[in-house]
Amino acid sequence: MSVTIDITGLPPERVAVVPSPLAELGMALHALSEPGHHPGLQGWATAVSSRLDPCLADRLCEADFLWRTTFSDVFAPFAGIPGGSTLPGATLAEELDLLDKLTDDQFVSAALEFTCRLRYDVQTPSPLTDPELRRRAVELAAARGAVQEQFTRRLLEDPPAVRAWFRQLMLDCDEAFFADTWARLQPQLAADARHKIELLRRKGLGEALTSLSGAVSLDEEAALVTVDKLTVGRTATGDGGLVLVPTSLGWPHVMVLHRYGWQPSITYPASGTRPQAPSVEQLTRRLEALAHPVRMRLCRHLARAPHTTSELADAHGVSAPEISRHLAVLKKAGLITDCRRGRYVQHQLDLTAVARLGSDFIEGILR
Repeated sequence: MSVTIDITGLPPERVAVVPSPLAELGMALHALSEPGHHPGLQGWATAVSSRLDPCLADRLCEADFLWRTTFSDVFAPFAGIPGGSTLPGATLAEELDLLDKLTDDQFVSAALEFTCRLRYDVQTPSPLTDPELRRRAVELAAARGAVQEQFTRRLLEDPPAVRAWFRQLMLDCDEAFFADTWARLQPQLAADARHKIELLRRKGLGEALTSLSGAVSLDEEAALVTVDKLTVGRTATGDGGLVLVPTSLGWPHVMVLHRYGWQPSITYPASGTRPQAPSVEQLTRRLEALAHPVRMRLCRHLARAPHTTSELADAHGVSAPEISRHLAVLKKAGLITDCRRGRYVQHQLDLTAVARLGSDFIEGILR
């Protein structure tokens, strides 16, 4: 599974790397509402939350599904401006002005993304004018909760009022905490953008894209950018451009804007903010490797100390060839390491790799 961007005919000058204050504010709100996604930001999140005005905190709860369960495209209004050449603004105010330039249909469509059922990458009628789509939007929102249903009804009945409310909410967040955060992060993001632009100039688009994340690759012959994700989507630059947006608060998320009619963009963790993440294929391989009860028991032994194949065979009452087959699966998944001690080869669980799959598994095998 992956999201692809067809870049046929895209010249290098139409690839831009630009930080976005509004996108970073969206990331900040996501990190505040989902601190478990961002363990490296828990100190910052705790500090901000502790001094957040209770009234503002309550207002954020009215629409936190726009940044908690999904990342709404209202945080990337530049992509919705016709022509496919608009870039993020240098300030939050400039980006909110771009948001005001979107039509009501565009804003409503982007804001309703949290329902996860309205089509995203194909042209559809507007729920503002199509009664059946309007009914469906309310129904899907109601399935998510009463707050989501109330927000959707307000949005469909009076888009300008919700747009004004959202703009003021972002400005209040800026005054409360984000202005200081952006002042600290903006130089780092600008430096990362300059580095990517230099890579693009010296080594080409393929090298520049690979530097964003191990999940991003370019097939130059097919003129296709692929982002390895557990979702399927496709878009094309067409006559427009491709915008790469660095974030300091977004790891581990790599997000691809592929909304129909909008300029494609990739939001990626800036250099220095991310460890290397496994591919979806590698993650699948690891989960499948751990799903077998014999391999689970092997992991229990290998987590405590290195063992040879013969030792494991004796301990489990299984033949050495069968143990070898299970070890090969674990090794292919990158979960065990080998070390030679004289004539013996010892196997040991790579706890660092396993830890990234979850603490519950480690606690289970070490219990």
